[in-house]
Amino acid sequence: MAELTEKQMKECLYAQQGELDAVLMYNELAKVVKDPKDAETFKRLAAEEGRHASVFHELTGTVLQPKKLKSVAVPMLYKCVGRKILYPVIAKEEYKAAKKYEPVVKEFPQVESVMKDETRHGDTVMALLDK
Repeated sequence: MAELTEKQMKECLYAQQGELDAVLMYNELAKVVKDPKDAETFKRLAAEEGRHASVFHELTGTVLQPKKLKSVAVPMLYKCVGRKILYPVIAKEEYKAAKKYEPVVKEFPQVESVMKDETRHGDTVMALLDK
């Protein structure tokens, strides 16, 4: 495996942190959403984000702790603005993550599945609004 440059290390640590934060966020969101199908979806996404964090952990070799800001803010936003406003925002963040991972995939192919999952996560969250 190639050694991470300083820039790549910074990008991978940022990604790892984001994935860890997403685990907490999705788990907390699952506790407050009204629709049981949404809750199940968010629990599944949380588990997948955990796998993503482990992919980046393998690259960085660094143990990080999730930050709680999103796990507090996003459920509050759900209660304030509802799913029709919040879910597109969440989806947009998933799509942004996928885009950020594109350059990393060239050097580290194991990130490709993470990148594809992020796009699918965005699609999954948006599909919750179609029912």
